[in-house]
Amino acid sequence: MKKVFFSALVFCAALSHAQKPSPDLLNPTNHALVLIDFEGQMAFATQSIPIDHLRNNAALLAFGSKIFNVSTVNTTVAEKSFSGPVFPEILEAYPDISGYVDRSTMNTWEDVNAYKAITSTHKKKLVFAGLWTSVCIVGPVLSALSENYDVYVITDACGDVTPEAHERAIQRMIQAGAKPMTSVQYVLELQRDWARKESYVAVNDLLQKYAGGYGIGIQYARNMLKH
Repeated sequence: MKKVFFSALVFCAALSHAQKPSPDLLNPTNHALVLIDFEGQMAFATQSIPIDHLRNNAALLAFGSKIFNVSTVNTTVAEKSFSGPVFPEILEAYPDISGYVDRSTMNTWEDVNAYKAITSTHKKKLVFAGLWTSVCIVGPVLSALSENYDVYVITDACGDVTPEAHERAIQRMIQAGAKPMTSVQYVLELQRDWARKESYVAVNDLLQKYAGGYGIGIQYARNMLKH
């Protein structure tokens, strides 16, 4: 009897422990998303990822952050004079261009208004994505790490002028303490539980549209299995 009682206690303790997710995981309220320089001029020279893949991945982040009401900062560089408007997908998700922070600095962290926009979210976890990886992403990532922020980089929503430039930049940021993620991983980590019905349909619609083969699988399940 004592053995059974002890086993029950162990089971309950294990169950209780299993219900506590890692603090390293992202959720809709514990981080801010920073989207940097998803603009035409920056995309023209990007060679480390096909542009259609980059656009899809950027869309997953933009619309995913909207679904979950994530604190999001959009910033551009020389939008009117050089780099041009942001990708249509991001503009569709965030149509109020007055809320975008335009800069002259390559390092977002060194721009007063951008820095204020990011830090005023009061989130100690920051998630970065944008163009180019080795310049406009490395700068703020290393700077945020130096101020003791917990930093994540969406590696497949970043791009650079060569695959090597992108990879060296990713390695440099990881070595400094940044945590790499992918765009689909980001959205699924926010959803976390398919029983979360308030976002279930919107997330599956988003993935079906932008998540490549995974999205085709969702379309198949919905149509063939009526599920």
